[in-house]
Amino acid sequence: MPPRWPRQPDRSEPDYRKLDDRMNFALHVALFAASNSGLWFFRAWQSSPWPWTPWLTSAWLLLLIAHGVYIFAIANYSEESNG
Repeated sequence: MPPRWPRQPDRSEPDYRKLDDRMNFALHVALFAASNSGLWFFRAWQSSPWPWTPWLTSAWLLLLIAHGVYIFAIANYSEESNG
């Protein structure tokens, strides 16, 4: 069940921005896991070398880590940062 917001959602509210960013990060993690598990499954199943697979996974993982660092360590959700 999706989270319920007690009032009309407004992106200018810090709590809403924080929740929205974390839900977007969760979607990013889910897409990464689903796509890469399928990609590696078919790579192994077909016994294909697909030399680009590790590069794609590594690059996407670095982007995922950067996204996580931004959301959990850098992003400022205070009222003052709402400009």
